Amino acid sequence: MKSRFKLKVLLVDDHLLFLEGITNLLKSEGIEVVGAAHDGFEALAKARQLKPDLILMDIHMPNCDGVSATRLIKAEMPETKIVMLTMSEDEEDLFEAVRSGASGYLLKNLDAAQFLDYLLDLQKGHAPFSPGLADKILNEFSLQTSRAAESITRDEADVPLEKPARDGDLSPRQMQILTLVAQGQTYREVAGTLSISERTVKYHMGEILYSLHLQNRAQVIAYAARSGLTRSEV
Repeated sequence: MKSRFKLKVLLVDDHLLFLEGITNLLKSEGIEVVGAAHDGFEALAKARQLKPDLILMDIHMPNCDGVSATRLIKAEMPETKIVMLTMSEDEEDLFEAVRSGASGYLLKNLDAAQFLDYLLDLQKGHAPFSPGLADKILNEFSLQTSRAAESITRDEADVPLEKPARDGDLSPRQMQILTLVAQGQTYREVAGTLSISERTVKYHMGEILYSLHLQNRAQVIAYAARSGLTRSEV
């Protein structure tokens, strides 16, 4: 039977019994588990060596925690998707993971069917968050909206925001860009997908952030997950 998945996965967790169980589950679905690591430093080394499509990362581990490892890996391999898979429901862990570049945040209390559905969503370009977590991110970041306009500088947008869009009123092109960024594409990838320049993508992102009172990529992912844009067709 042909697998629904086309993923090469690296698992990162310091609990051996959990690693064995998740490995067996993924392999039973035809997902290629390319390796396992037990702390953040080992995860970085394995990511360099194995080039996985997806890293499922625990947060609380010895030597180097999952959030720190996410920052290290994304700095070197920005195209690699990292999803936190953790017992931690601590909001600060959630916020720091997203700020560090995590593409999603899943709790280990999910049942197997839910977990696999989230992986299918990720494969389709959607950001996977356990129920309620995207709302927590959006609510936290909404507290910072008074500083949003100041954060959108000329350097960030690459061109001046002379005619920003009206509040929440995005053009079809901006909706395309917002959706692709929320699905995890870099500005360079978005430019290639839409056959426009990276500079143009940055300009539109400046207008999008200004219009929606958002500040950064993490807030874009949260907004899109809340609004269902990660499921939109471009």
